[in-house]
Amino acid sequence: MDHYKILGLTRSANKEEIKQAFRKLAMEFHPDKHAHSSNQLKENATLKFKQVSEAYETLIDDRKRADYNIRYNNSYRNSGSNYRGNSDYYYYRNNNNYQNSYNRNNYSYGGSASIVTKFEMVLRYMTTRAFLLNAALAGVLLGATYVVDAGGEALWKMQNSGKSFEEAVESVEKAKAFDDKR
Repeated sequence: MDHYKILGLTRSANKEEIKQAFRKLAMEFHPDKHAHSSNQLKENATLKFKQVSEAYETLIDDRKRADYNIRYNNSYRNSGSNYRGNSDYYYYRNNNNYQNSYNRNNYSYGGSASIVTKFEMVLRYMTTRAFLLNAALAGVLLGATYVVDAGGEALWKMQNSGKSFEEAVESVEKAKAFDDKR
């Protein structure tokens, strides 16, 4: 399902055009407007409204839109068609407008995603808020483990000067053996 086709837009549409297209289609297919229609018409309108809403939510958010464009372009290339680039490229090229950054990247058009695309996907994942929060939490826990371990060693050395842990364990065992003899 192509979100741009659903909203009747080109890939170069800006946020204002996306909002206008969504408002127009939402008014046309909103379930409340078809409350008194036949069941078939009501179901079709509800389905279309859901598709329009999903398309809007994806295209209005910059990160979701970029992810969608990457996925859509890769799935189109991998579909077995004789694809040699985005058709919007020629529109932009002829109008001296190179806004579509995906056409300027050096992607391979073979059966699998290129190294650049894979790297970009990994980079996107590594810069998500959830990943960064998890990495920070792991760093804090690792740091806390180091501090506790270093603090334990320092405390041991302060309380037991000159003794190693093994010597202390040996003296405890001797004391237990002495108490058992009594």
